[in-house]
Amino acid sequence: MPIIEASPGVSLAYETFGDPSDPAVLLVMGFSAQMIAWHEDFCRALAARGRYVIRYDNRDCGLSTKLDHHPVDIGRFINAVSSGDLSSAFAMAPYTLRDMADDGLGLLTALGIERAHVVGSSMGGMIAQTMAISRPERVRTLTSMMSSTGEPEYGRPSAEAQAVVSGPKPADREGYVAAAEAELLWASKRYGKAAPLRELAARSYDRAYYPAGAGRQLGAMILGGSRADALRELRVPTLVIHGLDDTLIDPSGGRRTAELVPGAKLLLLPDMGHDRPRELWPEIIDALDTHTR
Repeated sequence: MPIIEASPGVSLAYETFGDPSDPAVLLVMGFSAQMIAWHEDFCRALAARGRYVIRYDNRDCGLSTKLDHHPVDIGRFINAVSSGDLSSAFAMAPYTLRDMADDGLGLLTALGIERAHVVGSSMGGMIAQTMAISRPERVRTLTSMMSSTGEPEYGRPSAEAQAVVSGPKPADREGYVAAAEAELLWASKRYGKAAPLRELAARSYDRAYYPAGAGRQLGAMILGGSRADALRELRVPTLVIHGLDDTLIDPSGGRRTAELVPGAKLLLLPDMGHDRPRELWPEIIDALDTHTR
C-alpha cells in the first residue's frame, strides 16, 4: 500500500484504479471510516468508465498518519460543545476540516495531479466541499454524497442513530464485528444487509483498528461551522446525492446543499440510506460518469 506525504507531518495511504492519463476522481471517505469503505469493485467499475480513481485514508484513520501525541476525550469534547464552551472544545481539537481538505489536495499534488473531480461521502462530503471552497481551481467537479452544510438545523441524525454513532464500540474483534450490525439503523431499508457490514468491520479491524482517531476527526467535523455562505458563492459544478432512507444525516442536509450551490444537481435515491448498497451502484456510477465528463 503506497504512502505519500500530503501535508507537513501528515502522510496518507492511498490506492489507485485505472489509467493515470484519464481524468482523476478523488474519493474522500467519512468519519472514522477507512478508504476500503469505497469498495474495490465500486472503484474498478468507475475506473472502467475512463476515470483514474484514487481512494485514501484520511489522517487519524487506516494506515495514514495518526496524531497520538494529541489525545481527545470524546466525552469531554461533546460536553464542552453541548454546554457552549467552544473555547475548550477548540483547544481539544488539533486540526480542522480545512486541514483535512488540504491533505487531500496535497495528495493530488504529490501525485502530479493539478485538478480532479472530488467525490466525498458523509464527513468526506464536508471535506470535499471545503476543498472546492478553499481551492476551486483544483476541483473540476464536486460531488457531495450523504452529507450536509454544517448548519445545525439541517441533516440532523435521528436520536437512535446519534446514540449508535456516538457510543463506544467493543475493543475485541468479535464484539467489534458484531456491533457493526447496529449500522442497519441508517442503512437502506430495502437493500441493507448485516453480512456486508460485518465483512467491512472485520476487514477494517484487521487492517488498522484505531479508535483513538475518532475523537480528533469528530472535533474537526463539529467545529467546522456552517459553510452556507461559502457554498452560495461556489462556482464549481456540483452534484448532490442523498438517500431518502438516511437517518444518520437526514436528507435535508443534501437538499440544503443543492439549494445553496448555484446550479447544483440533486439526486435523491429512495432506496439508499447512509450507505451505498451494491444494488444502487449502477445508478450512482451513471450519475458520476455523467457529472464528471
